[in-house]
Amino acid sequence: MALSRLTDTRERGFLDGQFLIAMPGMQDTNFARSVVYVCAHSAAGAMGFIINRPQAISFGEVLLHLKLADQNDVIMLPGETREFPILSGGPVETGRGFVLHSDDFSSSSSIPISDEISLTSTLDIIRAICDGHGPARATMLLGYAGWGPGQIELEISSNGWLNCPASEELIFDRAVDGKYERALASMGISPEMLSSEAGHA
Repeated sequence: MALSRLTDTRERGFLDGQFLIAMPGMQDTNFARSVVYVCAHSAAGAMGFIINRPQAISFGEVLLHLKLADQNDVIMLPGETREFPILSGGPVETGRGFVLHSDDFSSSSSIPISDEISLTSTLDIIRAICDGHGPARATMLLGYAGWGPGQIELEISSNGWLNCPASEELIFDRAVDGKYERALASMGISPEMLSSEAGHA
């Protein structure tokens, strides 16, 4: 699904603002035990971000790669900024960075996802975070997850995913470990209760 579709608010699907939680039988290793925050869903497809898969790269390394700071600048960053979370958002455009954040930051390229959450994919938000003027809550993701027309609906009907309302707390929680279990717990489900061969009511 094209990212430009995010700006089209005329058509919204039932998965907008939902979590997709992978069932144990998920065959695609890109999504095993994943929790996906769906940012856009329509007849044209769906896109979102995996929120529970850490990247083996630090925020400081991102700054150095983008030439937004040198080694001394990175060393001088406050600890909380140096530990800014970098996640693997999905298998599409993995070299591209996106920042999901609270709506207290906005730039000309920011796209509102919900009443509380926006998406920005330009360097100005990275600079603002470095300068201490960034959003109160944010996480950076490399890549995103995308589905073509009707694809995610088919995967849900084939018992690939559970869906439930998204939680802002869980999206921005820096404790990535256990997010899968916590997302299931929000539905009153434990992993042991799930079966890859579960029937449909």
